[in-house]
Amino acid sequence: MKEQLIVKNLPFIKILPAWAQELSYKYCSKTANLYVIHGNIRDFLPHKMNEGEFNFVKIQDYVSEVLFGNRDIIVFWDRSSGVSFCTPDMQRDFLRAMRERNPDINESELFSSDPTEAFRTLERYFLMNIPQKKRIVLIIDYAETIVPAGEVAKLDEADRYCFVTLNRWSHDPVFTRGDVSVILLSENLSDLNPRIVSSPSTIKVEIPMPDEPVRSSFLGFLEGKGTLLLDRGLDSGAVGAITSGLNLVNLNRLAAESWQEDKPISMDYLKAKKREIIENEAGGLLEFLDTEHDLSFVSGHDFVRKRFRHAARALKQGRLDVLPMGYLIAGPVGTGKSFMVSAFAGEIGVPMVKFKNFRSKWQGVTESNLERVLAILKAMSPVAVMIDEADAFLGDRNQEGDSGTSNRIFAQLANFMGNTEYRGKIIWFLITCRPDLLPIDLKRQGRAEEHLALFYPDTEAEKIELFDVLVRKLDLSIRKFPLSELLRKFKHEFSGADLESVLIRAKFKATMDNRSFVTKEDLEETMGDFVPPAYPHEIELQNLVAVLECTSKEMVPKRFQNLDRTRLVKDIQELKSLLGER
Repeated sequence: MKEQLIVKNLPFIKILPAWAQELSYKYCSKTANLYVIHGNIRDFLPHKMNEGEFNFVKIQDYVSEVLFGNRDIIVFWDRSSGVSFCTPDMQRDFLRAMRERNPDINESELFSSDPTEAFRTLERYFLMNIPQKKRIVLIIDYAETIVPAGEVAKLDEADRYCFVTLNRWSHDPVFTRGDVSVILLSENLSDLNPRIVSSPSTIKVEIPMPDEPVRSSFLGFLEGKGTLLLDRGLDSGAVGAITSGLNLVNLNRLAAESWQEDKPISMDYLKAKKREIIENEAGGLLEFLDTEHDLSFVSGHDFVRKRFRHAARALKQGRLDVLPMGYLIAGPVGTGKSFMVSAFAGEIGVPMVKFKNFRSKWQGVTESNLERVLAILKAMSPVAVMIDEADAFLGDRNQEGDSGTSNRIFAQLANFMGNTEYRGKIIWFLITCRPDLLPIDLKRQGRAEEHLALFYPDTEAEKIELFDVLVRKLDLSIRKFPLSELLRKFKHEFSGADLESVLIRAKFKATMDNRSFVTKEDLEETMGDFVPPAYPHEIELQNLVAVLECTSKEMVPKRFQNLDRTRLVKDIQELKSLLGER
């Protein structure tokens, strides 16, 4: 029967989305009968009825009606609703068959939400229908509630029963030769038992977030119903193009709220709502960063600025193929690494997000969190991703003491970062003052390919340029005077953070004197009082490891350019020993 389905459904399969085509081909190949559908499963799914015409349905309706619409028996089960059927006729046939088998059977047992009772009953019903060549589909929602992640020995009795039953159904010749398909629905693969997920007899299919054509079609669908209010100059196509990262449920909510408030969707409204929705969807694991400044607000670091400007130009020209997968930004504390990255995002006009702590003490939650975040990043592309203090945040594949969670997380993130499908679409920025502590796996080519370093201003001219940029950034009113006099008088090795702190203190002093401008005397007094943080060995170590990491001599300060590499490594080892590091 399945062979006939291939012929009958080939024209139909061609108009299915890629994930549904994959599921249909796997089903028709008769290689397995246990499927896991994961990803964007709580969304509206588009079914292309005719050219330019879509119908939007939920996952259960899509799988049962669109993909398996000609099946004889379609059963749904979850822990809340228990057993239900696709149509009233199917349910009546089920009741009739089970009462013929046992006239005294309790009807509540037949539709039980207890998996042990429900699966035993359904198995008996399936075995009655397999000899009649009936085509059967069982759809189990919230599958993580019956085969949760974790060791089998630690599962409770009901979950162990479900684990064994599903495995047995996937291998039992009666089920594999018969036309019985079991479909597990779960948002995250990592929420499911790994022995189910990794089994060769399990087919895994991911539903992606909607792309631009689907979003535009859905918005056009809402517009046709008269429930989409758009500002002048915007249409459903334009809104669809700038709502990457949102699924159709999100768009429906956005349109409904706009309609309820009688407030047309404008660019500003859309930007604020998109940010709010994505941060909520990420469960607080991603934070949008405001990028109000561009690279013109960055002082010094000419080589790095030039590289970033070239990358920005390539992005605007659509030459994603020439961009690095990611950047490693090194340098001592206070050099403006994070600001440089956010300024680059402002230059190219793409959203930038910052990874927040996705680790949890509960087993399986960390992996689930990361899987959800990575799915959102894929949907948001193009997007810049900043990971600050990357050496501490990302961990290592050799970490111990957490049942292998850190190793799995590291491998999951490293594999995602190295996927060249996202070159120029997801741009990684690993920021650290200790690149030597970052695993080589993440620094290699194919992941963080460009290694850039920032250093403290070296010359008087660089310090004056930094001063002028900070005055503009902080929007200071300042009486002009020769800054070189103060720099010669106070020979501190100012970092950008140090000089910014001095300027803010001077502004505070002027405010306390009821003045709106800063004078030379304010700065002189503030600089005379300023004591730079006293950790010279740590700063020197951070300078040297940044120099060692640089992939170009041009960005290295002159005082480090002639250092022999062997001597550099020796100096680093001596400083580490002095600081008590291995």
